[in-house]
Amino acid sequence: MRRPDNRVGAAVRGSGPLTYVDTASRDRLAVAVLAQYRMATTEQLHLILSPDVRIEQTRRRLVKLRGEGLIDRVTLPQAGRTRVWYATRYGAQVASEWPELRGRRPPRGAHDRTAVRLGVGHGLTVTETALAFLQDARRRGDLCQPLDWIPEVHHPLGGGEAVIPDALLYYRSHDTGAGGADRSGSEDSGSMLRAFVEVDRATMGPERLAAKLGAYARLHQYVPTPPPGTRRSLAVPEESWRRRYPLFPRLLFVLDGTGPAGIHTRIKALHAAARQPALTALLRDIPVLAASMTDLLRHGPAAPLWHPIGGPDQRVGWTQTMRALPGPTTATDPRATDPTTPGHNPVWGQLTT
Repeated sequence: MRRPDNRVGAAVRGSGPLTYVDTASRDRLAVAVLAQYRMATTEQLHLILSPDVRIEQTRRRLVKLRGEGLIDRVTLPQAGRTRVWYATRYGAQVASEWPELRGRRPPRGAHDRTAVRLGVGHGLTVTETALAFLQDARRRGDLCQPLDWIPEVHHPLGGGEAVIPDALLYYRSHDTGAGGADRSGSEDSGSMLRAFVEVDRATMGPERLAAKLGAYARLHQYVPTPPPGTRRSLAVPEESWRRRYPLFPRLLFVLDGTGPAGIHTRIKALHAAARQPALTALLRDIPVLAASMTDLLRHGPAAPLWHPIGGPDQRVGWTQTMRALPGPTTATDPRATDPTTPGHNPVWGQLTT
């Protein structure tokens, strides 16, 4: 029986078939992450895929995958010649056949070099947000794998409209008391949390940002109309989101691209929009929270740094429900929490694209 070629695996750790399998699985995950996330820098990919090895090994892996035509890169001269990686059309086609990515539609322009270059400001910030949750889960002993962050999931609203969050997050917390979580499994399995994540870089006005709340309120209530000629079912019509989720995901706004005053203005705009009667049902059932990207990277998502839009002067953890919010003076200072990403300072954060 012919043994697999171990030369690539041996360059990582020892030799032998098991090393080859480990290397192949990490290669596969690298392609899958880029196909799903759309883009990531070398450092981001290293921290997502292999934080336990030297970054030189991650660089070699990316060069090899590029040589195989599965991924490619653009270089950002204004950001210290940072390399931004993305899946090629061929790489995305290969990855689409894998069970973990089957049925996922890549975003428009995901494989176009120019589209990637022009979209790095928002795209890399979304990836950095994913990394913050991944690293927080590792530190806390929770379960959140790289592919549990799914960008741009399409949720139809009828009439050609749709809600497309920047990302859908799946996160299993070891805390069985996490509010608003799905606890359909055993007590030992913890709490399953889901969240729609909107990353705002101040590229739109506060009013347009706040208008997104209305779209999510519509999704929360949306019941599809049966196509003409369809036999009427005796079943009680239900909201479309119930076909995907046992509970409607909580809604998290991550705010970036402006200083503290701008962040405060945007949170106040969300708070003002929350007074609309059309949002009553959404806010009654769903935690809707906002936090600055700076706080998220400095203290980690689990810290009490999230502002409930119904009470923006409070700070809570993102796993809490609106009914479990502490009073304004009871939240812990987030500076007591260790940073999720020590020493990680993304140089592309000042880009304006």
